[in-house]
Amino acid sequence: MTTTTVNSVLRVAPASPAEAAAHFRASLAFHTDVSDVAAALAAGGDPGFVLVDSRSTEAWDQGHVPGAVHLPTALVPEQAAELLDPSVPVVTYCWGPGCDGATRAALALAELGYRVKEMLGGFEYWVREGFEFETWRGRERRTPDPLTAPVGSGDCGC
Repeated sequence: MTTTTVNSVLRVAPASPAEAAAHFRASLAFHTDVSDVAAALAAGGDPGFVLVDSRSTEAWDQGHVPGAVHLPTALVPEQAAELLDPSVPVVTYCWGPGCDGATRAALALAELGYRVKEMLGGFEYWVREGFEFETWRGRERRTPDPLTAPVGSGDCGC
């Protein structure tokens, strides 16, 4: 008698292709990444969305994506209507993968009736991928981190 040991990767079987496609399609309805946001903003004209930085004023002052709207998560319920057009999709971001501020802001905006996505990687990956950012001193750019983007390409190569 042969015993087959199932490793932890396959202990729960993969979903069917149809279930997987539905899951990943749904994921893309909720998330975008730094490279795609940067490309949309760099294309010129109206990108079709507004980018919202959901971090504190102190964090905003340390650096933010050029053209982003500053709307801290805690202020979404009282200030969203003043700053955002409900007919325009919103993309939220916070510090990075270790921060759920963008998720909380996206939830608050969705509950107010906005169509919203979250930018995966947040400001951390915006900077790490070498995209320009603004501070009170002006615009800055850092050398891309080769672990987040192929050097010189400005995108993840996905």
